[in-house]
Amino acid sequence: MLCTSLPCDAASPSCLYAAASVSGGRACAVNIHRGPAICAASRSFLSPPNPRPPLPPRAPMASPNPQCPDCGVGGHLLEVGGAALTCPRYSPGNPDTPGQLPQVQVTVPAGSMGGKRLSKLLSHVRRLPHKYHLLGGSDLKAEPDEQCELKSVEQEEDVIPLPAKEASRLSEEDLIKYLHVDPNSGLSECAVLQRRIKHGWNEFHMDSGEPIWRKYLGQFTNPLILLLLGSALVSVITKEYEDAVSITVAILIVVTVAFVQEYRSEKSLEELNKLVPPECNCVRDGKLQHLLARELVPGDLVCLTVGDRVPADVRLIETTDLLVDESSFTGETEPCSKSHGAVDEASGITTLSNIVFMGTLVRYGKGKGLVIGVGEKSQFGEVFKMMQAEETPKTPLQKSMDRLGKQLSLFSFGIIGIIMLIGWLMGKPLLGMFTIGVSLAVAAIPEGLPIVVTVTLALGVMRMAKKRVIVKKLPIVETLGCCNVICSDKTGTLTANEMTATKMVTSDGFHAEVTGVGYDGKGSVSLLPSNEELREFSNVSIGKLVEAGCVANNAVIQKNELMGQPTEGALLVLAMKMGLGDARESYVRKREIPFSSEQRWMAVKCVDKTEKLEDIYFMKGAFEEVIQYCTTYNSSGMPQPLTPQQKSTYLQEEKSMGIQGLRVLALASGSELGKLMFLGLVGIIDPPRSGVSEAVQILLESGVSVKMITGDALETAQAIGRSIGLFNGHLKAISGDELDQLSETALPDIVTKVSVFYRTSPKHKLKIIKALQQTGAIVGMTGDGVNDAVALKSADIGVAMGKTGTDVSKEAADMILVDDDFSTIILGVEPVDKDAIKQPPRNAKEPILSKALLLKIFVSAAIIISGTLFVFWKEIPDGKVTPRTTTMTFTCFVFFDMFNALSCRSLTKTIFEIGFFKNRMFWLSVFGSILGQMAVIYIPPLQKVFLTQNLHALDLLFLTGLSSSVFLVSELIKFCEQQCCRKKPVKALEEEI
Repeated sequence: MLCTSLPCDAASPSCLYAAASVSGGRACAVNIHRGPAICAASRSFLSPPNPRPPLPPRAPMASPNPQCPDCGVGGHLLEVGGAALTCPRYSPGNPDTPGQLPQVQVTVPAGSMGGKRLSKLLSHVRRLPHKYHLLGGSDLKAEPDEQCELKSVEQEEDVIPLPAKEASRLSEEDLIKYLHVDPNSGLSECAVLQRRIKHGWNEFHMDSGEPIWRKYLGQFTNPLILLLLGSALVSVITKEYEDAVSITVAILIVVTVAFVQEYRSEKSLEELNKLVPPECNCVRDGKLQHLLARELVPGDLVCLTVGDRVPADVRLIETTDLLVDESSFTGETEPCSKSHGAVDEASGITTLSNIVFMGTLVRYGKGKGLVIGVGEKSQFGEVFKMMQAEETPKTPLQKSMDRLGKQLSLFSFGIIGIIMLIGWLMGKPLLGMFTIGVSLAVAAIPEGLPIVVTVTLALGVMRMAKKRVIVKKLPIVETLGCCNVICSDKTGTLTANEMTATKMVTSDGFHAEVTGVGYDGKGSVSLLPSNEELREFSNVSIGKLVEAGCVANNAVIQKNELMGQPTEGALLVLAMKMGLGDARESYVRKREIPFSSEQRWMAVKCVDKTEKLEDIYFMKGAFEEVIQYCTTYNSSGMPQPLTPQQKSTYLQEEKSMGIQGLRVLALASGSELGKLMFLGLVGIIDPPRSGVSEAVQILLESGVSVKMITGDALETAQAIGRSIGLFNGHLKAISGDELDQLSETALPDIVTKVSVFYRTSPKHKLKIIKALQQTGAIVGMTGDGVNDAVALKSADIGVAMGKTGTDVSKEAADMILVDDDFSTIILGVEPVDKDAIKQPPRNAKEPILSKALLLKIFVSAAIIISGTLFVFWKEIPDGKVTPRTTTMTFTCFVFFDMFNALSCRSLTKTIFEIGFFKNRMFWLSVFGSILGQMAVIYIPPLQKVFLTQNLHALDLLFLTGLSSSVFLVSELIKFCEQQCCRKKPVKALEEEI
């Protein structure tokens, strides 16, 4: 049977006497099939003519408002978006042959998608070869399936996708009622088709990208490039073809390099689409079906099991020990325990325990739930829409170059105007003066500037690549030097994304501290406060505690890679650091009681391989659950009765560790499950990466504000913030919900003062970035998850992690840290000046040619022009220009440029401070320029081209001494500035960059 659905605004049910059923109301279904058809108004069935003879012919009806003799409904039978569908069999003046398929006429308004679908559908109806007649009441009893289908169509109402928070608060009964679905049999096919018309497919729709040629031409919209194009055109008009060719070549080089660097497919949205699984398990019409995930609609009943990727936003109605990895959504790797009960109050979208989100992964257990959001109406859809709406901002360098291009354009027009005015006052021809003015304006435009900028940025990209940093766009290198605020995700960026045990407290009062990060087993366990290093069972209480955590464990570590739960991996590594190896090898596991969200503990029943003693249980889990199974506590290997005072002490220890941001596990062992011996507590956390704290301090000292944005709880956020130097008593942490309550005017001021943001969603991260940019800050964002992608794209510079980062985040970012090393960010500075990190970031609002820089340019230009004119005057005593005059003047100008470049290596430091021969690339360029100049002077073929002649050694010595004056004066000015403006030294970066 072919079945489709279409919207209907008809006020009353009507019929289509053509092997079709049309149900009135707000949603109608038209069923075309080769079996019985239903008249929705009269509740009669239409079938092929085999069982009964055809109906007798009916006379045409002359009434202006004809009625169907079977259903009694008159007028229009169906209206779709303003189009009228009539039954011509009973319309005046349209007699029809009995049993023949009626000719249906539809008027479709322009642009009506529903009308187009209906028109196509009815054209198919006309081609059906069958003849139909009306069935009697006896036949109705034989068609229960059709009656049920009709009933479901009649009762179908609009279903609006539920927001996750609202769905989480509904009880199971209210949810089922709202979604109009049977919790056992799911939706019917008819209901599915109607809802798909309303809500569309469960997928993301991407706009087609610009063609390559348009992206290439877009590079020419830069104001400076347009100005250079105008200069090339003027050069052609004035027959200065050499200048036109050189300017055009320069433009093509710059544009092509920029295009090659920046052109890439917009893959971030494509990668996001990949998180929607291709298939899923869904119950429809009472049958479990394996469907394409894109076919899901709100209200579908979805079944989830281990390894499934959630196909849509689902409100759970049934769970069994369900653990879901939401790292792709929240950035937090620890699997979340899920339940199906209603949630009274939730602090954030990430804390909804009865909702599983599209793209997340089922790690353990199974569940069943109802779809509440599909496609762009899901939480991932919100991220998708935000990424589509966000445009990558221009970099500060691009903005400065645009301003410079406009300023040069005004300057050029000013020159032309002044020259023409002077010529007009002197009585000169205006056309000739215009030509002179244009020539001077073209000469004033620095056609080499775009090439110099491009080459400089390309060198920066190469240097960053040596530091294992991939820079996607050339201007980003300069943006890094302007960045004055860095917002960073916590998990996987500031932290190693590797859960690590850091603290232990035994039942008999021993405290131990654990060092080392990662799953390689490097680190040690030290007894406090003596700092005695512990190995194996040198301390019996700590040894037994570590052994229990290793045995009650299902994780595996191979080649420093964890396979299993991060928390269990931390306990295995703890045993490795104690020298216990894999303690599970000493026992034979006989039984396992798995973890569940209700009991919040797991236990294993084992027997010792060597001693063959009685069975022993090892249990780990939440303290308040584990302690209920304990009757004794361990005291140096001996059980002692567990008193209420002891329980109170352990509870205080557990709370103290929780305040420090640690995830606390309690461990116990014993021969009977209800009479276990309490062993102690282990605190686990995802610690900061090595070098992060030092990098943060260097950034803070250099004037860069660092902010941490995480989806974690307040305690964890504060613990990490304190450990890396972000959080102190004077700074306040703000949650995502608190951000939502701030007004638009108060938000920028608040986010500027706060350094730690917790319980945040992608929407909150975007709001923080936008608020900081409103204050004029140049904002960098670092992250690794899908939840960071929108912020990475909207920030002035987005930095993604190379190893742990998702494909979505890496495609949305401008820079990728291949080694996931946060400290690499501070290396984007000029390598010849290791003290550059002391300086505050460049003010992005300042023009490229600042007043101080212009003053130095004018001083250098005055010296170069004066020296060059002096040589030219000295070499034409008779007023005639000779080859020697040309050679001396040309060589003098080239030497001046070499010495000026040597001085320009730093605007503030002298050549002796930055190192005379440290920049090898510079000296190779200088050596190549000198060789080229010597070739022009001494090689005969080149002498003819450039009109030069041989110079003596004394001539070269004289020119070298004269041209060095620009270098000496510039260095003297720097020295004087340092003496007058000496500042207190700031701690410098220790490692040479």
